[in-house]
Order: sequence, then C-alpha cells, then structure tokens
Amino acid sequence: MNMKQSFILALKSLKTSKMRSFLTMLGIIIGVASVIILTSMVDSMKQLMVDKFESMGTNLITVSISGRGGNRRVEPEDMLKLVEEKDTLQAVSPNITIPAYIKNNNENQSVNCIGTSETYHEINNIGIESGRYLSYMDVERRQKNCVIGSYVAKNVFQGTNPIGQIIKLNGNSFTVVGVAEEKAGGTQGSQDDRVYLPYTVARTLTFISRVSNYTFSAADKNELEQAIADIENALFKVYQSEDFYNVISVSAIVDTLDELTGTLTLILVGIAGISLLVGGIGIMNIMLVSVTERTREIGVRKSLGATPWNILSQFVVEAATTSGCGGVLGIVLGIGGAYALCSLMDMPTVITLGSIIIAFSVSAVIGIAFGYFPARKAARLNPIDALRHD
Repeated sequence: MNMKQSFILALKSLKTSKMRSFLTMLGIIIGVASVIILTSMVDSMKQLMVDKFESMGTNLITVSISGRGGNRRVEPEDMLKLVEEKDTLQAVSPNITIPAYIKNNNENQSVNCIGTSETYHEINNIGIESGRYLSYMDVERRQKNCVIGSYVAKNVFQGTNPIGQIIKLNGNSFTVVGVAEEKAGGTQGSQDDRVYLPYTVARTLTFISRVSNYTFSAADKNELEQAIADIENALFKVYQSEDFYNVISVSAIVDTLDELTGTLTLILVGIAGISLLVGGIGIMNIMLVSVTERTREIGVRKSLGATPWNILSQFVVEAATTSGCGGVLGIVLGIGGAYALCSLMDMPTVITLGSIIIAFSVSAVIGIAFGYFPARKAARLNPIDALRHD
C-alpha cells in the first residue's frame, strides 16, 4: 500500500466516524486557531501603534531635560541656534503642557493644552483644516492666539465657524486662528482634543521659567543617529552628565516596540502551543483505540503479505491526516476570529502567512509524532495473535 492509498483510507476512516474524528481534531483546531488569532492581535496592535508613531514623522526626536540647577540651563534660543548651526537638524519646537479648562456652555471642560513654536505642526505632521497655524510673530509678541483640534471645534462651537472666535482657557481669552485636521477620529482625550498656543504665552500662564521638553526634526531620516548625537553633544557641554537629559527618536521607539511585541508573540504562541500538545495527546489516545479496534484487520493484512512498514505508514498517515484536517479547520477559524476581534476593537487586521504556515506545520508534525507510537504498536503485532483477537 503506497502513501496515496493510505491517505484515501485515512479519509474514509474520518468519514466513517465523523463525531469522533471531530472531537479528536478539536485540540488541534483550537491550538491552530489560537496561534493565528493571538499572533494577529499582537501584529495588529503593533501596526496600530507604529502607524501612530510614524504619523508623527520618522525623523522626529524628542528631548526631555530634568536639569541640575544652578546656572547650567538650556534656553529655547540655544536650541534654535543649534538647529541653525547643524545641517542634520531641520527644525525645533519647545513644548509646554498645560492642564487647562475651556469654557463650554457655562461649564468648565478639561482640554489638553500645549505651548509650541510656529514649527510644531510641521515637525509633527499636523495639517490645518481651516485658518492657519501659529506664526513667528504670535510667538515673538506673545499674542494670545491659538489653534484648536477638531474635537474642540465640534464640541465648543457646534457647527459654527471658530476662526476669529474667542475661547477662554483657565479664564484667559484666546482668539482662534486655525483648526487642525482630524487625526484620531475626533474623540475626547485624543490628539484632536487639543489647543495649541505660543509657548511664550504658556510660560507666562504657568509661571514656568525653564522649558524642559523640545521636539526636533532631523533634516534626513538617514542621518537620524548623527542628529541625535549633535543634540546630545550640545546638552552634554552644558550639563556635563547624561543623567540630566534624555534624547529619543520615534524610530528608536518603533525598534523597541518591535522587540517587545516579538517577545510577547513568542510567549503567547508558547501558551497557545499547549493546546496543540493537548490535541496531539488526543490523537494518540484515539489512534491507540483505533489500533485495538482494528487488530483483526491488521492480522489479516499481515497474513496477506503486508510488511510492518505498510502498517506503520498507514496509521502514521491516518494520524497526520486527522491532524492536518484539524489544522485546516483551525486556520479557517483563526482567520475568521482574527477579523472579528480586530473589527470589534477597531484595529487593522494583520494576518501573516508565516503564522499560518507555522501553525499548520506544527499541527502536521504533532500528528505524525503522536501517531507514531500507536502506529509502531500496530506494526509490531504478531499476525497470529492479531487474527485471534476478538
């Protein structure tokens, strides 16, 4: 009996007892589906975060300064001068975050308020839907002008044109000169729920004399490492220690994210692999039962000239077929489950061909590995004893 005949016989055996075959495959189905769903969820989450980071610009560099007191300090003017001196740097914007409340229908509503320079929207890829962004003169003259996000525009002005209108932030009146394009679905607490104002005004409102956060844009993403080195060298000259500042790029964050999600994927696949192991044990148990039930058949085949290899290959192929069919059903279930869960969580669905191939291959190998012991037992049966078996 060749492999093709063994495969056909295995399919007939599965059709003969459909319920038992399905229950035998169930562990493999769940295991394969779990691997695909879990890897898809991790990849989808990773893709969502990467898209958000990359939307800010892959050449983005953030600088946080804790400072060491005394006369050693960095001013926004120093950072602007650094950009002018270094060809690797394109622009910089000081950032000051302010906890603020905006007046809305006689009620105070919290809003994310950021003090920036005129280049902040270019560095962070923030488009302007209407009006304009803050200008150099707004920053230089400390004009009380602001740019609002799409959520603030819809929630506060409710359909009316906000350009030229007055809003109150912590009791201070600001003129709206622009509305930023929607980037995060226009939801509360998102990037669209922001108000941008000149950092020079933000310093006076918060009585902050020192700016601790800056956002740089590298001139070329291929020179990102050199741009970071230029910033670090400039800061080191001032503070004489790396403990008082932190420089990080979006690309570095994405690389770290890749490492973390890779580790998480391995852990989750390992957990899901337990289901495949349980499925393999189930296949082995059923195959042992099958060998016992078909002992007389084995005796007849051996008496007609079947070799131990013929018997071994028949049962191994049957176990592999059972596992393979379970793997196919698991793939279908896994893909469907991944699409359903990602849709519910409003995430992009990412299903890699590699995860499908690995899950199916492992299921097939498990079928062969766990089917070998029952097949070996069948191949070693004495034909005379097998014929006498009731």
